[in-house]
Amino acid sequence: MISTERMAAVDANAAALGVPRKQLMESSGNAVAREVRGVADSGAEVALLCGRGNNGGDAFVAARFLSAYDATVHLLGRPESIRSDIARENWAALDAAEIPTETVTDSADLSLGDPDVVVDAMLGTGVTGALREPERTAARLANGSDATVVAVDVPSGIDADTGEPTGAGGGSDGRADAGRRVEADRVVTFHDEKPGLGALDAAVTVADIGIPAAAERYTGPGDLLALGRDPDSHKGENGEVLVVGGGPYTGAPSLAARAALRAGADLVRVACPETVAREVQGYSADLIVRGLPGGRVAPAHVDRVAELAADNDVVVFGPGLGDDDATLEFVREFLAGYDGRAVVDADALRAVPEVDTDATLVCTPHQGELVGMGGETAADPDERAALVRAFAADLGHTLLVKGAVDVISDGDGDAVRLNRTGNPGMTVGGTGDVLAGTVGALAAVTDPFRAAAIGAYVNGRAGDAAAAARGNGLVAMDLPDRLPEAMRDE
Repeated sequence: MISTERMAAVDANAAALGVPRKQLMESSGNAVAREVRGVADSGAEVALLCGRGNNGGDAFVAARFLSAYDATVHLLGRPESIRSDIARENWAALDAAEIPTETVTDSADLSLGDPDVVVDAMLGTGVTGALREPERTAARLANGSDATVVAVDVPSGIDADTGEPTGAGGGSDGRADAGRRVEADRVVTFHDEKPGLGALDAAVTVADIGIPAAAERYTGPGDLLALGRDPDSHKGENGEVLVVGGGPYTGAPSLAARAALRAGADLVRVACPETVAREVQGYSADLIVRGLPGGRVAPAHVDRVAELAADNDVVVFGPGLGDDDATLEFVREFLAGYDGRAVVDADALRAVPEVDTDATLVCTPHQGELVGMGGETAADPDERAALVRAFAADLGHTLLVKGAVDVISDGDGDAVRLNRTGNPGMTVGGTGDVLAGTVGALAAVTDPFRAAAIGAYVNGRAGDAAAAARGNGLVAMDLPDRLPEAMRDE
């Protein structure tokens, strides 16, 4: 089972792995044609109702595989408005192959005749809102025919994640319900079943179109599709992050905070001992620094940090805190009373297994720190993934275990992602602080598991860009400014 949002990411990841979208469309169209051949004999009349997106492109391909049938492609819209290059290419192939086509720009001109099969390829997954013309008329005609209706990926007008209509429909002419959605007899969906299809009164076929398992298992550019920013948003709506660190070290909390800003957080505050506050502030004028009395973070600061945390979406714990007993006691006491989101890194990780907390945590250990927390590791990535998933389930928190191949799991079922961006030059100190800040910014706007997976991907991607420029001489300061480019999905 896969959501429509996740399916879009997997499609893009497959393309990044070298499986062209054009090849996937060819496989999808072939699968649709197989379904048609399964419900109608050669010579049967087939009407293909096609939108201008890739859903329609799948049906353009299907028409080429239906040469033994009396097939007609009905394009709902003008050919020049077809939205993707590969769909346009497959539309042009229909003309070259002399396959009958009709262009529908006015719903009054749409006529299906008396087909044996109607292929609904008007609107795919991810479409919202009620059907509009000419799709509404096309849906009404399909529903009113005696034909077997085969939907491509999802019936038009249906939310593939819920099985509910995408819009209420309108009009007082008595035809609104008939054109509200396509009432499919069969659905051909791709790669994996969508959650809402089981609620439909239709036979569902899941077609394998050649998307490799690695497109789901490994992070990739498709994962970045989940990120976005409302153009009407205001300051603070894209995440506020509090970094708690410093004392023995000043660079670590500054790196984490700068990374959080570059990863998209609107506001980043740093709570650190007042003895190093001036130095931390000196790293960037963009940081809001709050000094805590003394030279180390200690239990006496719990109430003040809790007060600061209440004004933020996520707290990042650990960068530069050190392993002083009093500091670790502060971490334990704070987490015991905290019920928000936090990213825990470095020495602060040691406190996590000992604490009963209502907080939602993302822990970012390297393999040595994982073992120190009570987890296990292995050289084989698949074995290590299983061990990380099991330990995440025991902890009840999300784990991002750093390594040549990062492993991310929240312990839920088989939910494990691997990340292979990054390079040996990133063994330099401070890159983990950049990762913690990046994950913190992402955790402010998306769920912890996704934040960890995307954070690992973009941190490694920024490191790869730094290595291309600096070789193995890269330093952690090279990464934050490369994060915005690393977060582009192009």
